[in-house]
Amino acid sequence: MEKVLEVKDLHVAFNTYGGTVKAVRGVSFDLYKGETLAIVGESGCGKSVTSQSIMRLIPDPPGKITKGSIRFKDKDLVKVSEKEMRSIRGADISMIFQDPMTALNPTLTIGEQIMEGIIQHEGISRENARKKALEMLSLVGIPSPESRLKQYPHQFSGGMRQRIVIAMALVCEPEVLIADEPTTALDVTIQAQILDLFRDIQKKTGVSIILITHDLGVVAQVADRIVVMYAGKIVETGTRRDIFYKPEHPYTKGLLNSVPRLDVEKGELIPIDGSPPDLFLPPLGCAFVSRCPYAMEICDRVYPLNTKLTKDHQVDCWLQDERAKKMLAMNT
Repeated sequence: MEKVLEVKDLHVAFNTYGGTVKAVRGVSFDLYKGETLAIVGESGCGKSVTSQSIMRLIPDPPGKITKGSIRFKDKDLVKVSEKEMRSIRGADISMIFQDPMTALNPTLTIGEQIMEGIIQHEGISRENARKKALEMLSLVGIPSPESRLKQYPHQFSGGMRQRIVIAMALVCEPEVLIADEPTTALDVTIQAQILDLFRDIQKKTGVSIILITHDLGVVAQVADRIVVMYAGKIVETGTRRDIFYKPEHPYTKGLLNSVPRLDVEKGELIPIDGSPPDLFLPPLGCAFVSRCPYAMEICDRVYPLNTKLTKDHQVDCWLQDERAKKMLAMNT
Protein backbone atom coordinates (compact mmCIF):
# COMPACT_ATOMS: atom_id res chain seq x y z
CA MET A 1 0.00 0.00 0.00
CA GLU A 2 1.14 3.52 -0.79
CA LYS A 3 2.01 5.61 2.27
CA VAL A 4 0.69 9.19 2.04
CA LEU A 5 1.51 10.49 5.55
CA GLU A 6 4.06 9.49 8.17
CA VAL A 7 4.00 10.88 11.72
CA LYS A 8 7.11 9.94 13.68
CA ASP A 9 7.93 10.55 17.38
CA LEU A 10 5.70 13.65 17.58
CA HIS A 11 5.90 15.68 20.80
CA VAL A 12 3.69 18.73 21.45
CA ALA A 13 3.78 20.88 24.60
CA PHE A 14 1.87 23.92 25.86
CA ASN A 15 3.45 26.50 28.13
CA THR A 16 0.96 27.74 30.74
CA TYR A 17 1.11 29.76 33.96
CA GLY A 18 1.00 26.48 35.85
CA GLY A 19 3.85 24.89 33.92
CA THR A 20 4.38 22.93 30.69
CA VAL A 21 1.64 20.53 29.62
CA LYS A 22 3.11 17.63 27.61
CA ALA A 23 0.00 17.00 25.51
CA VAL A 24 1.48 14.64 22.90
CA ARG A 25 4.40 12.41 23.88
CA GLY A 26 6.06 10.45 21.08
CA VAL A 27 3.18 9.65 18.74
CA SER A 28 4.03 7.66 15.56
CA PHE A 29 1.71 6.29 12.88
CA ASP A 30 1.36 5.95 9.10
CA LEU A 31 -1.61 6.73 6.84
CA TYR A 32 -2.05 4.79 3.60
CA LYS A 33 -3.80 5.77 0.38
CA GLY A 34 -7.57 5.28 0.41
CA GLU A 35 -7.83 4.09 4.02
CA THR A 36 -9.70 5.44 7.04
CA LEU A 37 -7.53 5.62 10.15
CA ALA A 38 -9.41 6.35 13.39
CA ILE A 39 -7.69 7.92 16.41
CA VAL A 40 -9.72 7.22 19.55
CA GLY A 41 -9.47 8.01 23.23
CA GLU A 42 -11.13 9.98 26.00
CA SER A 43 -11.11 13.78 26.18
CA GLY A 44 -7.65 15.21 26.81
CA CYS A 45 -5.72 12.21 25.45
CA GLY A 46 -4.07 14.30 22.71
CA LYS A 47 -5.94 13.13 19.62
CA SER A 48 -7.17 16.58 18.51
CA VAL A 49 -3.76 18.15 19.25
CA THR A 50 -2.20 15.48 17.04
CA SER A 51 -4.54 16.32 14.15
CA GLN A 52 -4.00 20.07 14.56
CA SER A 53 -0.24 19.49 14.54
CA ILE A 54 -0.50 17.80 11.12
CA MET A 55 -2.24 20.95 9.83
CA ARG A 56 0.23 23.17 11.75
CA LEU A 57 -2.69 24.85 13.53
CA ILE A 58 -1.19 24.70 17.03
CA PRO A 59 -1.10 28.33 18.29
CA ASP A 60 2.53 29.29 19.02
CA PRO A 61 2.65 30.50 21.76
CA PRO A 62 1.53 28.76 23.94
CA GLY A 63 1.80 25.50 21.94
CA LYS A 64 4.86 24.12 20.21
CA ILE A 65 5.91 20.98 18.36
CA THR A 66 9.04 20.21 20.38
CA LYS A 67 10.19 17.05 18.60
CA GLY A 68 9.38 14.69 15.75
CA SER A 69 8.46 14.83 12.08
CA ILE A 70 5.33 14.81 9.90
CA ARG A 71 6.28 13.65 6.41
CA PHE A 72 4.00 14.34 3.44
CA LYS A 73 5.17 14.20 -0.20
CA ASP A 74 8.84 14.10 0.87
CA LYS A 75 8.36 17.23 2.97
CA ASP A 76 8.56 17.51 6.75
CA LEU A 77 5.54 19.67 7.64
CA VAL A 78 7.15 20.55 10.96
CA LYS A 79 9.95 22.39 9.12
CA VAL A 80 8.22 24.00 6.12
CA SER A 81 7.52 27.76 6.16
CA GLU A 82 4.09 29.14 7.04
CA LYS A 83 3.71 30.36 3.44
CA GLU A 84 4.30 26.85 2.08
CA MET A 85 1.99 25.39 4.73
CA ARG A 86 -0.82 27.71 3.59
CA SER A 87 -0.50 26.27 0.08
CA ILE A 88 -0.80 22.73 1.50
CA ARG A 89 -3.79 23.40 3.79
CA GLY A 90 -7.02 22.93 1.90
CA ALA A 91 -5.30 21.82 -1.31
CA ASP A 92 -3.38 18.69 -0.21
CA ILE A 93 -4.58 18.21 3.38
CA SER A 94 -8.02 19.40 4.51
CA MET A 95 -9.75 19.39 7.87
CA ILE A 96 -13.36 19.16 9.01
CA PHE A 97 -14.00 20.63 12.45
CA GLN A 98 -16.43 19.48 15.13
CA ASP A 99 -19.06 22.25 14.95
CA PRO A 100 -20.08 23.16 11.37
CA MET A 101 -21.71 26.42 12.48
CA THR A 102 -18.46 27.84 13.86
CA ALA A 103 -16.54 26.58 10.79
CA LEU A 104 -18.74 28.64 8.44
CA ASN A 105 -18.81 32.43 8.08
CA PRO A 106 -22.39 33.57 8.83
CA THR A 107 -21.99 36.74 6.69
CA LEU A 108 -21.05 34.98 3.43
CA THR A 109 -23.15 32.77 1.17
CA ILE A 110 -22.31 29.09 0.92
CA GLY A 111 -21.22 29.63 -2.69
CA GLU A 112 -18.72 32.36 -1.75
CA GLN A 113 -17.19 30.20 0.96
CA ILE A 114 -16.75 27.12 -1.24
CA MET A 115 -15.44 29.16 -4.20
CA GLU A 116 -12.90 31.01 -2.05
CA GLY A 117 -10.74 27.90 -1.57
CA ILE A 118 -10.89 26.90 -5.24
CA ILE A 119 -9.88 30.37 -6.48
CA GLN A 120 -7.07 30.67 -3.92
CA HIS A 121 -5.47 27.25 -4.55
CA GLU A 122 -6.27 26.62 -8.22
CA GLY A 123 -6.35 30.17 -9.60
CA ILE A 124 -9.34 29.53 -11.87
CA SER A 125 -12.07 31.99 -12.90
CA ARG A 126 -15.13 32.64 -10.75
CA GLU A 127 -17.37 31.00 -13.34
CA ASN A 128 -15.34 27.77 -13.31
CA ALA A 129 -15.09 27.92 -9.53
CA ARG A 130 -18.89 28.23 -9.36
CA LYS A 131 -19.33 25.17 -11.57
CA LYS A 132 -17.00 23.18 -9.34
CA ALA A 133 -18.86 24.37 -6.22
CA LEU A 134 -22.13 23.14 -7.73
CA GLU A 135 -20.54 19.76 -8.47
CA MET A 136 -19.33 19.48 -4.87
CA LEU A 137 -22.75 20.32 -3.41
CA SER A 138 -24.26 17.60 -5.60
CA LEU A 139 -21.52 15.15 -4.53
CA VAL A 140 -22.31 15.65 -0.82
CA GLY A 141 -26.03 15.19 -1.41
CA ILE A 142 -27.44 18.71 -1.12
CA PRO A 143 -30.61 19.04 -3.26
CA SER A 144 -31.20 22.04 -5.59
CA PRO A 145 -27.53 23.14 -5.44
CA GLU A 146 -28.15 26.06 -7.81
CA SER A 147 -30.45 27.87 -5.37
CA ARG A 148 -28.64 26.64 -2.24
CA LEU A 149 -25.39 28.22 -3.45
CA LYS A 150 -26.90 31.68 -2.78
CA GLN A 151 -28.05 30.90 0.78
CA TYR A 152 -26.38 31.59 4.14
CA PRO A 153 -25.34 29.05 6.82
CA HIS A 154 -28.30 29.83 9.11
CA GLN A 155 -30.68 28.69 6.37
CA PHE A 156 -29.42 25.10 6.60
CA SER A 157 -29.97 22.35 9.18
CA GLY A 158 -27.05 20.98 11.24
CA GLY A 159 -26.69 17.95 8.98
CA MET A 160 -26.75 20.09 5.84
CA ARG A 161 -24.14 22.46 7.29
CA GLN A 162 -21.86 19.50 7.98
CA ARG A 163 -22.28 18.40 4.35
CA ILE A 164 -21.29 21.93 3.24
CA VAL A 165 -18.17 21.81 5.44
CA ILE A 166 -17.27 18.44 3.87
CA ALA A 167 -17.79 19.96 0.39
CA MET A 168 -15.44 22.84 1.30
CA ALA A 169 -12.82 20.40 2.56
CA LEU A 170 -12.95 18.25 -0.57
CA VAL A 171 -13.37 20.90 -3.28
CA CYS A 172 -9.63 21.05 -4.08
CA GLU A 173 -9.36 17.24 -4.16
CA PRO A 174 -6.96 16.78 -1.22
CA GLU A 175 -5.06 13.55 -0.64
CA VAL A 176 -5.70 13.61 3.11
CA LEU A 177 -8.90 14.57 4.94
CA ILE A 178 -8.81 15.01 8.73
CA ALA A 179 -12.25 14.82 10.37
CA ASP A 180 -12.22 15.97 14.01
CA GLU A 181 -15.37 14.64 15.74
CA PRO A 182 -17.44 15.26 12.58
CA THR A 183 -20.69 13.75 13.92
CA THR A 184 -20.66 14.80 17.60
CA ALA A 185 -23.16 17.67 17.24
CA LEU A 186 -25.59 15.61 15.12
CA ASP A 187 -28.41 13.26 16.06
CA VAL A 188 -28.07 9.53 15.40
CA THR A 189 -30.01 9.51 12.11
CA ILE A 190 -27.95 12.35 10.63
CA GLN A 191 -24.76 10.75 11.97
CA ALA A 192 -25.52 7.63 9.93
CA GLN A 193 -26.08 9.74 6.80
CA ILE A 194 -22.77 11.58 7.25
CA LEU A 195 -20.87 8.30 7.78
CA ASP A 196 -22.47 6.87 4.63
CA LEU A 197 -21.39 10.04 2.84
CA PHE A 198 -17.76 9.57 3.98
CA ARG A 199 -17.74 6.01 2.63
CA ASP A 200 -19.30 7.08 -0.66
CA ILE A 201 -16.88 9.98 -1.16
CA GLN A 202 -13.87 7.81 -0.34
CA LYS A 203 -14.92 5.27 -3.00
CA LYS A 204 -15.29 8.05 -5.59
CA THR A 205 -12.18 10.10 -4.79
CA GLY A 206 -9.73 7.69 -3.07
CA VAL A 207 -9.04 10.26 -0.32
CA SER A 208 -7.26 9.03 2.84
CA ILE A 209 -9.17 9.91 6.02
CA ILE A 210 -7.98 10.46 9.59
CA LEU A 211 -11.04 10.28 11.84
CA ILE A 212 -10.66 11.78 15.33
CA THR A 213 -13.38 10.56 17.70
CA HIS A 214 -14.27 9.18 21.12
CA ASP A 215 -17.31 7.38 19.70
CA LEU A 216 -16.50 3.70 19.17
CA GLY A 217 -19.83 3.21 17.41
CA VAL A 218 -18.66 5.56 14.67
CA VAL A 219 -15.28 3.83 14.52
CA ALA A 220 -16.87 0.39 14.10
CA GLN A 221 -18.72 1.57 11.00
CA VAL A 222 -15.99 3.31 9.00
CA ALA A 223 -12.43 2.64 10.25
CA ASP A 224 -9.97 0.33 8.52
CA ARG A 225 -7.32 0.74 11.24
CA ILE A 226 -7.56 2.17 14.74
CA VAL A 227 -5.06 4.05 16.91
CA VAL A 228 -5.89 4.10 20.64
CA MET A 229 -4.42 7.07 22.53
CA TYR A 230 -4.09 7.60 26.28
CA ALA A 231 -2.39 10.50 28.09
CA GLY A 232 -0.58 11.73 24.98
CA LYS A 233 0.71 8.33 23.85
CA ILE A 234 -0.46 5.60 21.48
CA VAL A 235 -1.07 2.49 23.58
CA GLU A 236 -2.48 0.16 20.90
CA THR A 237 -2.78 0.07 17.10
CA GLY A 238 -4.59 -2.48 14.99
CA THR A 239 -7.20 -3.22 12.37
CA ARG A 240 -10.86 -2.77 13.27
CA ARG A 241 -11.12 -6.53 13.91
CA ASP A 242 -8.00 -6.52 16.11
CA ILE A 243 -9.25 -3.70 18.34
CA PHE A 244 -12.87 -4.83 18.66
CA TYR A 245 -12.34 -8.59 18.91
CA LYS A 246 -8.76 -9.03 20.18
CA PRO A 247 -7.95 -5.94 22.32
CA GLU A 248 -4.76 -6.42 24.35
CA HIS A 249 -4.22 -3.17 26.27
CA PRO A 250 -6.25 -2.85 29.49
CA TYR A 251 -7.28 0.68 28.48
CA THR A 252 -8.64 -0.52 25.12
CA LYS A 253 -10.59 -3.24 26.94
CA GLY A 254 -11.91 -0.63 29.38
CA LEU A 255 -13.11 1.59 26.52
CA LEU A 256 -14.95 -1.31 24.90
CA ASN A 257 -16.53 -2.40 28.21
CA SER A 258 -17.87 1.11 28.84
CA VAL A 259 -19.84 1.23 25.57
CA PRO A 260 -23.40 -0.16 25.26
CA ARG A 261 -23.56 -3.12 22.88
CA LEU A 262 -26.39 -5.12 21.31
CA ASP A 263 -24.46 -8.40 21.12
CA VAL A 264 -24.14 -8.91 24.89
CA GLU A 265 -26.67 -9.60 27.64
CA LYS A 266 -28.25 -6.70 29.49
CA GLY A 267 -26.25 -5.36 32.39
CA GLU A 268 -24.58 -2.29 33.79
CA LEU A 269 -21.82 -0.61 31.82
CA ILE A 270 -18.39 -1.01 33.37
CA PRO A 271 -16.71 2.39 33.80
CA ILE A 272 -12.95 2.90 33.98
CA ASP A 273 -12.22 3.88 37.59
CA GLY A 274 -10.00 6.85 38.37
CA SER A 275 -8.78 9.76 36.26
CA PRO A 276 -6.07 10.32 33.64
CA PRO A 277 -2.66 11.42 34.95
CA ASP A 278 -1.51 15.03 35.26
CA LEU A 279 0.35 15.86 32.02
CA PHE A 280 2.25 18.69 33.74
CA LEU A 281 4.35 15.86 35.17
CA PRO A 282 3.69 12.65 33.20
CA PRO A 283 4.55 9.34 34.90
CA LEU A 284 7.80 7.55 34.04
CA GLY A 285 6.04 4.26 33.40
CA CYS A 286 2.67 3.41 31.90
CA ALA A 287 0.24 6.32 32.31
CA PHE A 288 -2.66 3.90 32.85
CA VAL A 289 -1.03 2.22 35.88
CA SER A 290 -3.23 3.86 38.56
CA ARG A 291 -6.42 2.72 36.78
CA CYS A 292 -5.26 -0.69 35.58
CA PRO A 293 -6.57 -3.83 37.35
CA TYR A 294 -3.52 -5.79 36.15
CA ALA A 295 -0.80 -3.28 37.15
CA MET A 296 2.58 -4.63 38.25
CA GLU A 297 5.47 -2.88 40.00
CA ILE A 298 7.41 -2.38 36.77
CA CYS A 299 4.41 -0.62 35.15
CA ASP A 300 4.87 2.33 37.50
CA ARG A 301 8.63 2.64 36.91
CA VAL A 302 9.40 1.88 33.25
CA TYR A 303 7.38 2.58 30.13
CA PRO A 304 6.55 -0.75 28.40
CA LEU A 305 8.23 -1.81 25.18
CA ASN A 306 6.18 -1.89 22.00
CA THR A 307 5.10 -5.44 21.22
CA LYS A 308 4.22 -6.37 17.64
CA LEU A 309 1.52 -9.04 17.86
CA THR A 310 0.85 -9.23 14.10
CA LYS A 311 1.77 -7.17 11.04
CA ASP A 312 -0.91 -4.58 11.91
CA HIS A 313 -1.46 -5.12 15.63
CA GLN A 314 0.89 -3.46 18.17
CA VAL A 315 0.53 -2.73 21.87
CA ASP A 316 2.55 -0.97 24.60
CA CYS A 317 1.92 -3.11 27.69
CA TRP A 318 4.11 -5.09 30.11
CA LEU A 319 1.47 -7.85 30.14
CA GLN A 320 2.78 -8.85 26.71
CA ASP A 321 6.24 -9.53 28.15
CA GLU A 322 7.01 -13.26 28.26
CA ARG A 323 7.85 -13.04 31.99
CA ALA A 324 4.46 -11.51 32.77
CA LYS A 325 2.71 -14.17 30.69
CA LYS A 326 4.47 -16.92 32.70
CA MET A 327 3.44 -15.28 36.00
CA LEU A 328 -0.17 -14.99 34.86
CA ALA A 329 -0.16 -18.64 33.75
CA MET A 330 1.18 -19.73 37.16
CA ASN A 331 -1.54 -17.78 39.02
CA THR A 332 -4.42 -19.17 36.98
